[in-house]
Amino acid sequence: MSAITWEVFASRGFETAWPELGPGVLRARGRAVGTDPEPYWISYELDTADGFVTSTLRVTAETADGVRTLDLRHDGKGRWTANGAPLPDLDGALDCDLGLCPLTNTMPVLRHGLHREPGERAFLMAWVSVPDLAVRPSRQIYTHLRPGRVRFSSGDFRSDLEFDGEGFVVDYPQLATRLTAR
Repeated sequence: MSAITWEVFASRGFETAWPELGPGVLRARGRAVGTDPEPYWISYELDTADGFVTSTLRVTAETADGVRTLDLRHDGKGRWTANGAPLPDLDGALDCDLGLCPLTNTMPVLRHGLHREPGERAFLMAWVSVPDLAVRPSRQIYTHLRPGRVRFSSGDFRSDLEFDGEGFVVDYPQLATRLTAR
C-alpha cells in the first residue's frame, strides 16, 4: 500500500493517507495535522462497502482541549449513527466527507466515474467538521469537466478538482495539493 500526502492549505497543515482500492471498495487510514482553526492532530480509518458507499468512519481528534472521538456508521440502508446516536438528517446519504480531507472526495467520484466520464451528480453527505468532529448534512454537486477534472460545489463554494486515474485528488484549489505520487 502506498501513501498519498497532501499539503492542506485550508488548515495550514498536512495529511497522509494509506488507501487500499479493491473492486468497488475503498479502505484507508490517515493522519492529519493542522493549525487552523486551532492546532490539532487527526487520525482516521475509513471503510466502504460495495459501490464505494461509506460503512464506517472512525476519527480521533486531539486539540489543546483534549481528545474527541467519532464512530460514524452507515447501515447500508441510508441511515447513520454517530457514536451510537441516530442522525435522521442524514437519511439517504451514502458518503461521509471528513472536513479538510481530500481523500473523502474519492468515493462519489469513483462510484460514478466522474473523473473519466461526463456527468453531474448531486449528493447528500455526512460532513464531519474538523477538529470538533460535529456531523452535519451537506448538499454537494460533482460535475465532470474533462478527464481528470471535476467541479465540486456546495452552496456558494466551487472548486475545480484534479484527480488521478485511480480517482484520488491531485489538486483541490483553495484546500490542498498532493505532494507525493501514488
